[in-house]
Amino acid sequence: MEPDRKSKVYVHLLFWILYYILEVYLDFYWSRYQFPGLDWQIRLQNTVVLELGYLLVKVPLAYSLLYLYEKIGLNRFLKLFLYIPIIVLAVLAHRLFTHYIIYPHIYGAVETLDGKIPSGFINGLVAFNSFMDLIFMVGLVFGVEITRQKNLLKEQLSQLKTEKLDQELSMLKAQINPHFLFNTLNNIYGMALKKADGTPEVILQLSKVMRYNIYEAAKKSISIEKEIENIRDFIQIQQIRHYDLEVSFHENIDRPLQEVSPLILIQFVENAFKHGVSESIGQKFIHIDIQLKDGIFRYRIENSKEEKPHGNSTKIGLKNIRRQLELLYPKHILTVEDKKNHYIVHLTIDLNDTSGH
Repeated sequence: MEPDRKSKVYVHLLFWILYYILEVYLDFYWSRYQFPGLDWQIRLQNTVVLELGYLLVKVPLAYSLLYLYEKIGLNRFLKLFLYIPIIVLAVLAHRLFTHYIIYPHIYGAVETLDGKIPSGFINGLVAFNSFMDLIFMVGLVFGVEITRQKNLLKEQLSQLKTEKLDQELSMLKAQINPHFLFNTLNNIYGMALKKADGTPEVILQLSKVMRYNIYEAAKKSISIEKEIENIRDFIQIQQIRHYDLEVSFHENIDRPLQEVSPLILIQFVENAFKHGVSESIGQKFIHIDIQLKDGIFRYRIENSKEEKPHGNSTKIGLKNIRRQLELLYPKHILTVEDKKNHYIVHLTIDLNDTSGH
């Protein structure tokens, strides 16, 4: 059975059970005034039977109207025109059951108005009562079904949104790996031209970082200690090339196994090298401070840069990471300070808040 049809069956079955219980209770309560001489057990038994009989009228009416309502391609006015004979037939069936079966055969009495005036099969007041009883029931059924459809649509839209975000994140991560690899291979190429002794070591470190990017980054989350380890490996690669680089790395983590989205932090470090250290002529430095306390993550990275950096830098990494943060951690706080000769990045994330996951 399809999920939508299965959901409809369960919801409507529950509705009819609750509706039947409600109607039995109301009619049982009313019967003690209409038939005060009957024993309560007999009245309850009669009420259970007569409400089952009413369902034989109400259920076909409800689903006939619901079928027309959901019928695609039918003109609205044609639907309204078809509603009329269906409702009229239902009212007649309701009256027939009430007048000729319930009163003479279940209660053993003649149907009356207010317990005094005899009522015929067709009477304006009793026909109106039947009509209101049926319309009230139809309104409940329509309300239940429309609410169910809206909730189902909301779930489907939420699922589509989640799938779309997952696809977008996958695309963003796919952009990260080639970007990082391109930069590092350029570094290795330059070292190879100079026949630098550190070239094999850089290649080994690169393989470790790429292994992390390929296998670990494919996961939705990773422990923060592994993410930090990946940053340290990346810095070691860059330090071999930038031998005059000053690096300070401080971390204060109270929960090393706290999970974060992979490759979130490394992009700021990559940008610090590509658009800062690599373009600096004077003193080169990168200062990194990472803190995690009670689920509040704070990340600060400061790096040197030229006073007038090249204007053709695309800064793909920073644009990429901004979008990832918007998707994964909507309530994050990210500030980038562009000073005269250095950049400062501040990032704060409440990892206790899972609204973006």
